[in-house]
Amino acid sequence: MTTTAQAIALVNAAATPGDLFGGDTPERVYRRLARLLHPDLAPGAEAAAAFVRLAELWATRGAAARHGSADGGREHAGGHRSGGPGAGSVITTRRGTYRIGGVFRRGATAVLYESGGDTLLKLPLRPADNDLMRREAEALRTVEREGDPRLLPYVPRLVESFRYRSDGAERQANVVSRAPDGFLTLAEIARRRSPLDPRDAAWIWRRLLVAIGTAHRAGVVHGAVFGHHVLVHPIEHGLILVDWSQSVPLGTPLTALVSRHRDDYPPGVFTGEPAAEALDIRLATRCVAALMGVRAGAGATAGTGRVPSRMRAFVRGSMLSPPRDAWRLLEELDELLGDLYGPRKYRPLDL
Repeated sequence: MTTTAQAIALVNAAATPGDLFGGDTPERVYRRLARLLHPDLAPGAEAAAAFVRLAELWATRGAAARHGSADGGREHAGGHRSGGPGAGSVITTRRGTYRIGGVFRRGATAVLYESGGDTLLKLPLRPADNDLMRREAEALRTVEREGDPRLLPYVPRLVESFRYRSDGAERQANVVSRAPDGFLTLAEIARRRSPLDPRDAAWIWRRLLVAIGTAHRAGVVHGAVFGHHVLVHPIEHGLILVDWSQSVPLGTPLTALVSRHRDDYPPGVFTGEPAAEALDIRLATRCVAALMGVRAGAGATAGTGRVPSRMRAFVRGSMLSPPRDAWRLLEELDELLGDLYGPRKYRPLDL
């Protein structure tokens, strides 16, 4: 297998993960295929579709390997239980059965639990935040319904949403797809290696613009594009924009903010201005600027010396006067990157 055409044919012919990864070196096979089909190296819709299919098969293989978490007493959605779902319990709904593991991640308003296979169960800490879970579910449904199917891997998949009773209170629960192994938040990457080379930050920015551009075409503003909500794979260059609980329809004011990021929001957010595409673009650009060590100050931009001046100016402009079209900004970014660095080349992000 030495050509992109051969890799496309191999992936398209695979009905199960075992058809591709059934040998003694599945990781090596996956890496070889991913390199041949990577969008940065293999342009074209056919290669892009094969790359998405490859990622799905690899994620399914990983989910199967993780499956079989502790089994225990059965619990039904809508039933009563003291406290949240305990490790080993099972929640059964009309659509599925979820074996609850430990806490995967705890946030300011919600908790993510391991729920077997390739899913996570998300519950608000307080019933008063049920609206955040409903908002996330509606946003993910809208993006899946209205978005380009080839670009849906940039956002989590909503498996189902249901009401769950615990502590004598009813909470809205969302079951969402889990990112494959190897994904890290931008916050985690910044802790491991900062600042990033602009060429490494560039591919993250490109994919982040695709994620929010996909949502905008579906009529949704994410509203909280911060480093801990952006997952990337350093080797495969995948990206997933998570936590859509602050999202709103385009043209609707934000009603929920991430308090520790108050200084990152534009002033209009606090006066009830309708949320537009420019909000997500501004926040996404701030994420990438922080990775490169570029700061927008009072009328000036500071940054590390290795960030080209044209790149710093482009970043600053996208933060201070963000455009309304993520796809147009992506085109302009690609032109700039071509001028600065020439043809795109694959660069693994070494952490």
